[in-house]
Amino acid sequence: MGSRARGQSSLTGSPEGSPVSRGPGPGRTRSGIQAVLALPDFRLLWLGQIFSQLADKFYIVLMVFLIAQTWVRGTPDANPALAEAATAMRMDLPETRAQMITLLATGIYVANTLPAMLLGTVAGVWADRWPKRTVMVASNGLRAALVLFVPFCLVDSPLWLGLSVGYWGLVLMTFLESVLTQFFAPAEQAAIPQLVPSQHLLAANSLYQATSMAATIVGFALGDPILRLLQRVLAGIGIEGGEFLLLPTCYGIAALSISRIRWRESPRPVARTSVLSEIRQGLAVVRERPPVARAMGQLVLLYSLLAALYVLAISLASAVPGLGPTRFGTLLAMSGLGLGIGALAVAQLGQRLPRRSLAAAGLGTIGWSLLLLGQLRGSLVFTLLLCGVLGVGAAMLAIPAQTTIQEDTPEAMRGKVFGLQNNLINIALSLPLVLAGAVVSRWGLLPVLWALASITLVAALAEQPWRRW
Repeated sequence: MGSRARGQSSLTGSPEGSPVSRGPGPGRTRSGIQAVLALPDFRLLWLGQIFSQLADKFYIVLMVFLIAQTWVRGTPDANPALAEAATAMRMDLPETRAQMITLLATGIYVANTLPAMLLGTVAGVWADRWPKRTVMVASNGLRAALVLFVPFCLVDSPLWLGLSVGYWGLVLMTFLESVLTQFFAPAEQAAIPQLVPSQHLLAANSLYQATSMAATIVGFALGDPILRLLQRVLAGIGIEGGEFLLLPTCYGIAALSISRIRWRESPRPVARTSVLSEIRQGLAVVRERPPVARAMGQLVLLYSLLAALYVLAISLASAVPGLGPTRFGTLLAMSGLGLGIGALAVAQLGQRLPRRSLAAAGLGTIGWSLLLLGQLRGSLVFTLLLCGVLGVGAAMLAIPAQTTIQEDTPEAMRGKVFGLQNNLINIALSLPLVLAGAVVSRWGLLPVLWALASITLVAALAEQPWRRW
């Protein structure tokens, strides 16, 4: 078993049990995205990813939608209970309806973020102990069942801290949803190298990265219109609450799709070590394998930069006459578009280039984009273009790094390592959101862009792209 190529012993449904045997015949070679989409089991996993990630984004949109319809009606003066809630959260009393919605949405955001920061590594350990397909199916199935209780949170209930118990029920539900997501993520990432031959891993990760970004854009951009459309269409045929059907449908399709994967994992021995001991084993893998440690460091740096850009986008948009601060999302959407384009390019061409050269090129692209964003921040065309180029650089860095971690991590340790990775990335996403705004307020946008660009360019030089590896 140990001498087989990676992923061959885990698949059924063909005489050889190999993903290659279910691809094109001997006379038809495929590469890039065509090659990975030719694998039926990978297509099922990919479909599960699409609907699971869309559901995650729709969930946040639904929470804001319900807050606006249920707890925030009219002006702040018409909602005196929010004064008590603002005092309890040590926040200023909101002056506008938008601020009121933001205040209540903050509780949802915090409940969604905490498990991602605290439980990723622990969830990764359990993802290694349990069959990964079972983990993914159960995670989506339980989330589908959990969101069925959303309507019960909207009924009249007693107040606590100025808000109905139903609101706090949504906060608790969001926390539990996020906990289940932490189990899904490392199991999904560890499954990819089992379903895809090693020569196609770069293309598979490129497709996943592009899909993830597309789900983010589509989920947040179209979530509200879709919810309103469902509500209106189903109400027209006498069915109330149509908006509550979207989430269980998406999670259910994800669970059904993944359950159809023909995947027989090797039996796992009963764990005789503690969770803490297995976390140390995951840390040891990262410490003892320099390529894994370097790739993980690259991902942490990248997500820190993207989180900082999320905050800086408001100031950047303010400096562009055609945008203004409220349309900062346009810059983020351009970065997402660039990342998707970059992911497709890496899928088709990245296999021909050394990983460290791709990483250096990605870091250099991000660094120069940040420098030029500071110099050309008054121009709408150049700002949009540079945000797109920055996204391309992010794809050139993220996809080879993720592929390296998958290839160089032993199969039995992947859940632990990916759980640790998710923990570090979520911390990397959170800290800049807290710090970047204060730093910009103190020193201004331009010095911050220069500082970030300098860090990125130094990291690019550290890859020594001039050497032949």
